[in-house]
Amino acid sequence: MLTFLKNFFSQRGIDCFAPILLSDCRIERPYLLERAGITDGTAILIAIPYYTAACNDPKRNISAYAVSRDYHGFFKELFNELLPALSKAFPQHRFTGFADHSPIAEVEAAAKAGLGIIGKNHLLITRKYSSYIFLGEVVTSAILPCKTQDVLDCENCGACIKACPAEKIGTCLSALTQKKGELTEAEQKIILQYGSAWGCDICQEVCPHTKRAIASGSIFTPIPYFEESTISRLTTKVLDELDEDAFSERAFSWRGRNTIRRNLLLFESEKGEKE
Repeated sequence: MLTFLKNFFSQRGIDCFAPILLSDCRIERPYLLERAGITDGTAILIAIPYYTAACNDPKRNISAYAVSRDYHGFFKELFNELLPALSKAFPQHRFTGFADHSPIAEVEAAAKAGLGIIGKNHLLITRKYSSYIFLGEVVTSAILPCKTQDVLDCENCGACIKACPAEKIGTCLSALTQKKGELTEAEQKIILQYGSAWGCDICQEVCPHTKRAIASGSIFTPIPYFEESTISRLTTKVLDELDEDAFSERAFSWRGRNTIRRNLLLFESEKGEKE
């Protein structure tokens, strides 16, 4: 089965995956496994890199993960193809897939599977792509050969903690950009100060693992999905030109148009720009 998965993934530019027994995972939502009829088996953790050349745009004003289409769409396409193929090849076993809303503690499981280390920002840091990855997993009733490793933390250089603005501004910058409703004057000034209309990448940008991955060029995703329909700099004009289908494919769509528009209007009002 692992050979089957390796061949399947390699054809789609996926090179960062590893199995871990469910018994070695911290189960956070057991009901998701129960729905799939899986009580024991293996989780194959998958790290999907998403960093593209568009993320290097010096005028980028949204988090790098939002530059491409929403990763949930990628995993939906992947699982729609992979799960039936697995069921056909191995009919004696059950299969299901998860991304984001997972039955297991994904970052911890990925570290135990050997995909990377855990940073002080609680993100999984891979050797090749740093922390610019999305995690998902295929869960199967099959017991696959695997070796559980110790969970390793990063080198504790402290760069991410020192650079994070949360303590200085009294809140998470990413959460503030996603806050619904009206912003206080102080909150508006914070968003303007940091120049982000959605999300925050500061802790990832200052990480030495990220700097090495960028310098070597390994950070860039080989997966076409994330290179298509990129938006590195969002404006109200660009936002208005997205029809409902296109808007629904963006990572910021879950908050609706009003939240992201509010943030964009702050910048455009200050600079008198509407591109």
